[in-house]
Amino acid sequence: MNRIFILSVNTATEPYPVYPLGMAVIAAALIRRGHEVRQFDFLAAGCSRDALRQDLAEFTPDYVCVSLRNIDTVDSFATEKDWYLSVAKELIELARGVTAVPIIVGGSGFSIMPEEILDFTGADYGVVGEGEVAVCELVAALTDHIPMSRIIDGNRAPLSDMQMSAPHFEQGLLEYYTAQGGIIGMPTKRGCPYICGYCTYPALEGRRFRAMMPEEVVDNLERLWLDNGIDSIFFTDSIFNDPADNYLQLAEELLRRNLPIKWSAFFRPQGINREKIALLKQSGLYAVEFGTDAASDTALRALKKRFSFAEALEASEACLAEQVPCAHFVIFGGPDETSATVEEGLRNMEQLGRAVVFAFSGIRILPHTDIHARAVREGSISVKTALLKPLYYFSPQIDPEEMNAAITKSFHGQSNRIFPPPAGREKMAILRRLGLRGILWDKLISFSSKTECVDVGV
Repeated sequence: MNRIFILSVNTATEPYPVYPLGMAVIAAALIRRGHEVRQFDFLAAGCSRDALRQDLAEFTPDYVCVSLRNIDTVDSFATEKDWYLSVAKELIELARGVTAVPIIVGGSGFSIMPEEILDFTGADYGVVGEGEVAVCELVAALTDHIPMSRIIDGNRAPLSDMQMSAPHFEQGLLEYYTAQGGIIGMPTKRGCPYICGYCTYPALEGRRFRAMMPEEVVDNLERLWLDNGIDSIFFTDSIFNDPADNYLQLAEELLRRNLPIKWSAFFRPQGINREKIALLKQSGLYAVEFGTDAASDTALRALKKRFSFAEALEASEACLAEQVPCAHFVIFGGPDETSATVEEGLRNMEQLGRAVVFAFSGIRILPHTDIHARAVREGSISVKTALLKPLYYFSPQIDPEEMNAAITKSFHGQSNRIFPPPAGREKMAILRRLGLRGILWDKLISFSSKTECVDVGV
């Protein structure tokens, strides 16, 4: 068997530090095959290059695997420091200076533009999509000196629930992320059947939901609680609430086990009512993040969301009626956006009441998406335009600066309305300094008659 060093290169801490789940999943698969694995989280190591060099030299690996979670922040207000590929390239070059073994890169960020990222970073091999089987097969082939393609498609045969690895969590990393007030993630399924115009999830995980057994998911949560004292989880599915309502079985299993765990997840604002939210709350749900994505029906249709703003409002009101904080993530400036739809969207945001709203300006253009095809069709980019550095789509019918000014004016003075995104990061930083942990935005909502939210002074 081989000695395999896995490096998570993520350095993002906004809006909160997130446990490197991809690294943990690949580690579990390799350990199950009998390999000796060391996980190194660059962020948890204080972004220390010296610590990385020392660990690589001490471990003397046969292979180095690099987990690339994100390319950038997908925020049009971001700066050069928010482009994460420069760090990935630097750390791969650092590893190359310590060891001559093959370097394999993978992860959700890598899978979006594999050829370009492999060329840019200088790694030897790359794995696209699901890695549990593909990485193990690649390592076995290279060990047997079998020539392999530079890029391996992990999605050629979607994994069954039995093939999906439960993460191999490291105690030290759990302690770091808990102390930092960060998020411990856990998947319950993979894939996404929806066709949202900007999204890469279907290409990364497949176009249908593949759910794990509720008992298996709760087994994993129970181990985290009993062995590590982890009592707060974010379910990392693309969409938690599948249209067949199978997610409710997970809630029922959590109730049956009576675990003292609270949880949150990313929801589609459709098919949600008070009865369902009440059940989920009983099982530990403490906050809901809605992928609302647009503020008017015109913009929703253009993004192929397949639900209306009225449905999003109904879902939001169900949460608030059950005193479950909820947040809507909304993009302005997408396809078919006009000054009139911006005004309509801002009026719609007012209807959301005490719910938190995170607004974004423009849509990051990524390959193999409807937004990319539309940008080419409209002439803002060409089919040959490089996309490694962030480029953003804005409807040709709006002036982005005027739109941003309108959003800022509408949200002014409301602590539960976040725009531009850097303002949200400032608020979250203040809440962290107050000693709060978790997703934090839920602290901006109070169901007490005395106060509406935490005053963060921004």
